[in-house]
Amino acid sequence: MSEHTEQCALFEWATWNEARIPELALLMHIPNGGKRSRGVAGQLKAAGVKAGVPDLFLPVARHGAHGLWIELKVGRNRLSREQREWLLALQRQGYDAHAVFGWQDAARLLCLWLGADPAAHGLASPSSVEARL
Repeated sequence: MSEHTEQCALFEWATWNEARIPELALLMHIPNGGKRSRGVAGQLKAAGVKAGVPDLFLPVARHGAHGLWIELKVGRNRLSREQREWLLALQRQGYDAHAVFGWQDAARLLCLWLGADPAAHGLASPSSVEARL
């Protein structure tokens, strides 16, 4: 699956679960990546787009942090230098920021962040996400 497909699956899951976890309605995607023409890339940079900003943001304070940033990866993709720097910078500013692999790990992280049981929201298999919070 592509990163786009994984993010769409995550937002479909979030929409289905908003009735039981209303804070999921605040989850947003930061459209920072993707292939663009040189002209469009220049316009976006002038408008404030910055390389490495995480894909997702949940502006809900929990666990002593201001909100949760998530960088979603798929397959064998790895964090870029810029992405690692952003995650660390956001953590230093009082946010929780993580990289996860696949929409299900992102959904588990969101459940745990919001105090919901992942298994009760269709995420039965365990993952390394539980150790992060």
